[in-house]
Amino acid sequence: MWHPWAKSTVRIHTASPNKNFSCSSFKDIQHLCKDETEAQIPKKSSIFHRVRIATAVLRSWSAQAAQQEESYEASALEGPFTPSKPLISIPGAETRIVVYLTSLRVVRSTFEDCRAVRSILRGFRVSMDERDLAMDSGFLEELQGILGQTKLTLPRVFIRGRYIGGAEEIKHLNEIGELKQFIEGLPAADAGVCDMCGGYRFILCHECNGSHKCYSEKDETVGFRSCTGCNENGLVRCPSCSSMPV
Repeated sequence: MWHPWAKSTVRIHTASPNKNFSCSSFKDIQHLCKDETEAQIPKKSSIFHRVRIATAVLRSWSAQAAQQEESYEASALEGPFTPSKPLISIPGAETRIVVYLTSLRVVRSTFEDCRAVRSILRGFRVSMDERDLAMDSGFLEELQGILGQTKLTLPRVFIRGRYIGGAEEIKHLNEIGELKQFIEGLPAADAGVCDMCGGYRFILCHECNGSHKCYSEKDETVGFRSCTGCNENGLVRCPSCSSMPV
């Protein structure tokens, strides 16, 4: 015979329930823990969202670059065509191109700019007066007086007596086809090379034979003196192909 069930004398003590938290099952506890974990860990943006952001940034950069290029072209066009205040010009040079440059290779970038500008201008086959500062330092003082500046970069170009600019301006005008408008109507250059100077535009001084020193016995002064008929290199401008300085 089975003994009848009796009431247990063991009492089970239970903690008082928390009024702020109520949970009916373990499934709800897992759900709450999952929500708390997701709230702490920030969600990563999807790859499509990042692609959209990158595309928007690239479009804004391209728009800014286009605006800068348009403003640069507008300023470059306004520079040569809009007269400066005051207008920089060389009197007496309305029928030719005057270029101040150097043939020295001391500064390579300057030499390359001078060679490029000279090549561009010679391609039009018009009358051009090349003033090489390496051949005559007097051209530097002349250019400083025209522009009113002491520190200068080369080359510097004048067309029809009007100051156009340096290498960047000439290259840009040539690329967009506006340089031809400045040069149209100028006298054509002589064909071939000058027989007197060989295209160097300078010849040796006949008084000192290129030494820049002359022997003198006048006024009780016996000895050598500096020649006054040539520059520091003992050279004079070729009378056949070079225009006289203005």
